[in-house]
Amino acid sequence: MAPRDYKQELEFLEKRGKNTWRIKKGFVSNMNVEGLFYVNDHLEKLMFDELRMHCKFQGTGGFLPAMKQIGNVAALPGIVGRSIGLPDVHSGYGFAIGNMAAFDMDNPDSIVSPGGVGFDINCGVRLLRTNLSESDVKPVKEQLAQSMFNHIPVGVGSKGVIPMGARDLEEALEMGMDWSLREGYIWAEDKEHCEEYGRMLQADSSKVSFKAKKRGLPQLGTLGAGNHYAELQVVDEIYNSQAARKMGIDFKGQVCVMVHCGSRGFGHQVATDALVQMEKAMKRDKIEVNDKQLACARINSQEGQDYLKAMATAANFAWVNRSSMTFLTRQAISKMFNSTPDDLDMHVIYDVSHNIAKIENHIVDGREKTLLVHRKGTTRAFPPHHPLIPVDYQLTGQPVLIGGTMGTCSYVLTGTEQGMAETFGTTCHGAGRALSRAKSRRNLDYTEVLDKLQELGISIRVASPKLVMEEAPESYKNVTDVVDTCHDAGISQKCIKLRPIAVIKG
Repeated sequence: MAPRDYKQELEFLEKRGKNTWRIKKGFVSNMNVEGLFYVNDHLEKLMFDELRMHCKFQGTGGFLPAMKQIGNVAALPGIVGRSIGLPDVHSGYGFAIGNMAAFDMDNPDSIVSPGGVGFDINCGVRLLRTNLSESDVKPVKEQLAQSMFNHIPVGVGSKGVIPMGARDLEEALEMGMDWSLREGYIWAEDKEHCEEYGRMLQADSSKVSFKAKKRGLPQLGTLGAGNHYAELQVVDEIYNSQAARKMGIDFKGQVCVMVHCGSRGFGHQVATDALVQMEKAMKRDKIEVNDKQLACARINSQEGQDYLKAMATAANFAWVNRSSMTFLTRQAISKMFNSTPDDLDMHVIYDVSHNIAKIENHIVDGREKTLLVHRKGTTRAFPPHHPLIPVDYQLTGQPVLIGGTMGTCSYVLTGTEQGMAETFGTTCHGAGRALSRAKSRRNLDYTEVLDKLQELGISIRVASPKLVMEEAPESYKNVTDVVDTCHDAGISQKCIKLRPIAVIKG
């Protein structure tokens, strides 16, 4: 396809409503379905500026703009519905981060792509409540931040404190949170409030390389670095008091803990290994894609099945990882208040994944179909009465945890029927990058970032201070813009807003 100028590109884009844009077939070659993305006015400008710069420099250097990546995903074999970009969408490896796509399991040509899951498999968010108020915590906030920092291993080379041998790892990979429960690190009800109940049953550790296991063994129970964090937060706003009460959130100022992390080097190695095998499978099966980063295999091929089983082990690793940090967080806070986690009501509200592929049933063109739903930088958001959400949330819809950036607010949303119909029960996952990591390091000074957090009254403990520029609020889209766009579009509903008072980072 010959390069087009910006004005020509705009002919393939159509605004469909206040928050939605349609990407017509022909925007990129071989599109099987149309694309769709959700934005408000401010986010729209960021998206179109990215496309304008791409046209100006004819695509030299860096990732493709997110709009082009949404289009390329729409060209993958077996895709149904539309290739969808959520408001936090930004360029990534193959799929944009914030791109969701579903593939028909009954179509023999349908594919699975590691680029549609991401390298940090089952990167996700867990939220715990407490019965503490901000006034309880304020006098000891610095000590509490230090206690959490001392308990939770953080940073690039961090190693876990949970006793773990090679046999334990094999069991954890296949059992997920059932392993954590058996070993006494979680409560039975924690599993109930976790996507997939904290265990993907198709996990098969024999499909995982020795190298992945070697990388994962010392890292289980660690936060890592990058955009991962543990935050002490307080309830700032309650938009739906009935749903909030079901989650155990009763008042403004109530203290919660949010943990954001994934499968560490283990998941990264699983993805890397799969990409090598899938490139071979593509040549054998003559699968053609618009972007070589969209390496994939037919779902029912040996490579496709092996990846899904290995991906499930990485998902289980991540749930055990977040469970280990739940245990350490409960220890840190209860010791500080000379109490017990039970007396402090430190229950898990919910745990969501935002980098995963899962087999789900959805309505497509009026008929129920079994689909492989890829969610990369997007979050499952099932509506009230859906059979796959806990009994506690049957009347409210699934809690959706949206983590903010360092020092900004986070949100709890709930799933809606409209989201089920429009986005296969999917919504945003966070703020979404606006500046690359390299540009953040060039443009920002880490001392200014840390000083600004102190001015906001946020205690911070960070293992790598010079990396905080990469995660500064200025590096990201405004999370409130992202959440408000999803709320206004009706694909999820705002329930609770949380404000950070202490941040623990790698």
